[in-house]
Formats: sequence, structure tokens, C-alpha cells
Amino acid sequence: MAEEKIRKTARIYALQNAVQFNGKANPKAVIGKVIAVLQKEGFSPKELIPIINRVTLEVNNLTLDNQKKELEDIAPELLKKEKKERDFSLPDLPNGEKGGVVTRFPPEPNGYLHIGHAKAAIVDYEYARMYDGKFILRFDDTNPDNAHLEFYDAQKEDLKWLGIDWDEEYNTSDNIEKHYKLAEQLIRQDHAYVCTCDSDFIKECRFNGKECDCRCIESGESLDIWKEMISSSIQGAILRLRGDMTCVNTAMRDPTLFRIIEKEHPLQGDKYRVWPTYDFSGAVEDSLSGVTHPFRTKEYELRDECYFKLLDLLGIRKPHLMEFARLSIEGMPVSKRKIKPLIDKGDVLGYDDIRLPTLRGLKKRGILPEAIKKFVIEQGISKVESSVTFGLLEAANRKIIDPITKRYFYVSNPVKLTVDNAPHKEKKIDYYPRDKKLGSRTIETDKIFYVEKQDMEKLKVGDIFRLKDLFNVKIINKNNNIIGEFVSEELIPDSLKIQWTTDRFVNLNVFIPHLLFINDKFNNKSLEEVKGYAEESISNIKKEEIVQFERFGFVRVENVNKKLTGFFTHK
Repeated sequence: MAEEKIRKTARIYALQNAVQFNGKANPKAVIGKVIAVLQKEGFSPKELIPIINRVTLEVNNLTLDNQKKELEDIAPELLKKEKKERDFSLPDLPNGEKGGVVTRFPPEPNGYLHIGHAKAAIVDYEYARMYDGKFILRFDDTNPDNAHLEFYDAQKEDLKWLGIDWDEEYNTSDNIEKHYKLAEQLIRQDHAYVCTCDSDFIKECRFNGKECDCRCIESGESLDIWKEMISSSIQGAILRLRGDMTCVNTAMRDPTLFRIIEKEHPLQGDKYRVWPTYDFSGAVEDSLSGVTHPFRTKEYELRDECYFKLLDLLGIRKPHLMEFARLSIEGMPVSKRKIKPLIDKGDVLGYDDIRLPTLRGLKKRGILPEAIKKFVIEQGISKVESSVTFGLLEAANRKIIDPITKRYFYVSNPVKLTVDNAPHKEKKIDYYPRDKKLGSRTIETDKIFYVEKQDMEKLKVGDIFRLKDLFNVKIINKNNNIIGEFVSEELIPDSLKIQWTTDRFVNLNVFIPHLLFINDKFNNKSLEEVKGYAEESISNIKKEEIVQFERFGFVRVENVNKKLTGFFTHK
């Protein structure tokens, strides 16, 4: 049944693409269309792509007339040439009311934000705006071992770059006294108890579904031990929920609610030593802060039972908890757990390394916030786990930057070309032929040029090629030196057009990122450095700018202390 649905959808879009392009459908274009339609229904790219490829091949074996006839029979509306905008808006929230929706983004201040955080932040923010509601930024800083002062401001900077602002901001660590009172309420109700068992023994009991002796302690005694925990007169104790040690859901086997962490907190100093776990603080803060629709990734789904159990026992408001799939990108580590070791071992250059999906790495690479938002919204809030390619984010970025980006000449792996009889010229060249508003530059040329070695290797003595936007050249010598002679200025159809710079070039090295992981192994060749010459006018870039080097790709160019460095964005 599922395969038939995929085949039908693929057939329609393969026929449409084939009719648009003279009988030959592009498999990649068809895959993109079908994934966009079916991914929201739970289909993964892995199950879609093989079927789409087979169907596209079948369609390409038909004549153009038969393709048109079949498309007219099954989807005549697709024969129309006008483009319909695809709807990538977020679905309505259950019980969502205008002015009544409150969402929150709760990062832990233990690192720089990455694109996985961006998905959560954008979804939370967009829903708050969609319903004219309220968006809260809450720093979940209840683990002094991981919280660091620098990351509070750093994460706010990342969010602002992403185009996200918030209506309220606070730190969970500011509410510890409230948490203590609620913990005491659970103890008095005999719904929580202090456990002093060894961690290995606790793990063993949980695995075997057995209760420890601490569970039998009366609430009054547990309350006394709890106070000793807070006053620092006892070590090695935790507060546990009195759950069900035989529950099939192991998350309910007396989970830890509070633990002792003897480390100074970046904001609270040494004021507290007993800190709530995420199970406790997440549920309590969502309820007390008025959040109506908290989102979290599907990995927490088993802990939902604990979330609602706590709120029931405490008698406080229950939000409408929602989950979506964690964002996974092929070959990229989309989690701090994987990113931090790369930095610690020196495998990458820092959190802004262009190979990383951190927001700072994406910014340095030349990915715009608008592209990240478009990419996130297109992925939707499905709970179906899937891994997407970075190419989808590149495609979103390309659509934004292509019409507004200046074009420059850049020659990688350059070799010298001398053109005999070359006329001295002052050539005015538009930065973008299709948009005169981007302006132009004037390049002064003589007889010395630098061109790509790979281009010269394709030519032999006697061949004629064109220096792009300039004139035609005939190769007359390719021994120790490459010598050509001026032929004419008229455009010769189908002639090879070659990028060039004059001898007034600018040295520019471009760093190109590749996949960090191939088959789950670190790729030692994940960062490539290309050396080349750019045209002189590139030095006019004041600080940073995304440009397009023709036949090379989009590049973000940094000008720091008059030294230019390029970071490859994408083709």
C-alpha cells in the first residue's frame, strides 16, 4: 500500500519534469518534489529514493507525446506552466488559541548553538508569533558541571543572528528555592524519598526491577535527610520519585529528581549544592512559567510519563507536551556530544569551523539565517526519524543569495598566459549581467594573464578559446611557457570560455569543507585548501561578503587587516 502511494506520487512528478524538459526527467528534481510531498506523511528518504529512481527510468523510456498524454489523464493541472508556491507553513497547534499560546526555548548554557538547536528555537518562536502569543528564553542551568558563564551571552548572540527575539528571559537556577519547596511537598506526600545507595547498586536494582531499602524510609525521616543534603552535612544522596520499579517503561523506575553537585555555579556561586535533574526542572518550569505547548525531541518520549506524573502529584498545571524528530544531517555531527570531542582533540578548528553545523560555523561558511529558517520549516515537526543531506540547506541558501551576489573572476591552480598582439583594454564588466543594480568594475588588461591549469590542459596548439567577457585567443606554444595570440573580439559560438586574472591579481586561498564523517569514521580530508588568484577588485570588500566566483562557486570572503581569506559556501 505504501509502495503504491510512493509509485503514484513519483510517477506524477516524473511525468511533469519529463514534459518540462523535452522528455527526460531529472531524477534529482523528481526526488526533491516527492520527498517534499511525502516526508510529512512519515516516509523517509531512504525508502523513497530507490522507488523514485525506478519510476523516473520508466517514464524516461516513454515518448514525449505519451508522457504528455498520461500526465493530462492523471494530473492535468501540472501541465500548466504557472508555478504554484508550495505550502511549508507549520500545522495548527492542538488547542492553540490566538493570544493564548506560550512557547519556550530552553538551552543548557554549555556550548554554542547548532542547527539542531535552531530547529527547536525556530519552531518555538514561529508558533508563538503565529498565535500572537509569548516566547520565553529559559536557560536550563541546573548542572554546574556543564554550565559556563560565556555561553549565556554567546547563545543569545546566536539567536539574535538567527532573527529570533524573545518576550521573556530567565534562568532555571533563579528558581531553585521554589524547586526545593515542591520537592519537600513530594516527600511529605510520600511520593519521593532520599536514597543513599551506591550508583552501581541503584543501576542494578533498576535493571532487575527491585526496590532498595531506602524506599522503606518514612517520609519524616526522608525529609530530615533531605534537609541534611541541602545543609551540606551529608554526601552521596539523591532524591528519587516513588515510581514503579516493575514498570515496563524503565524511566518510571524511581527516577532521580535531585542530586548533589559540589561545584560553583557560574551565576549562583556556592549558594546551592543540591540541583534538580531535567526530569524535575523541565516539568516544573514548563508548568509554573505558563508554557502551553512545550516542544522537545522524540528521544525524551519515554520520559513523558514521568513529566505528567510529577505535575499530577504536585497538583500543578499540565501543558500540551509535543515532540518532533531530532534533526540529522548525513556526515555531520548534530549534537554537542559529538562536536565537543572533535574540538578537544583538535580535529576541527573551533566551534566556528566551517565543517560544523554550529550556527557560528554556518555563518562563517556563508549560510544565511533566512535559509536556515526555510530549511527548518520545510522539515516540519514530524516525529519520523530521518537523515537529510546538507544539500537541502544549500539549496535554500542558493535561492536567496544567487540574485543578490556579485560575480568575480577567480583562478585556482593558476598558470601564466602571455597573449601576443593583445590590445590594451579597459574593460567594463557587470558584477551580475542580469541585475545592473549591483554595479560594475573596470579591469585594465595588457598581454599577461593567469588562467587555470586544468583549462590549459584541455587545449592543444592551434586551439582557439575565449578569455571570458574579453576576446579570443589562439594557442601557439605550450612548452615551458604558454603563449597565445590575439585573434578577435567577436564571440565565437561553442568556444571554450576561460576565467582569468591579470598580473594585478590578489592572492586568495579558499577553504572548502567536506563531510566530517564517512561511514561513521572521521574524514581526515574534510578540509581542503585551494590556492588561487582573484581579480584585483575583490580587495574592495571591506570586512566580509558572500560573492560568486564564476565556475567555482559561492564563497564568503573575509577581509581582516587587509588579508583576504575565502570560505567555500556551496556551488
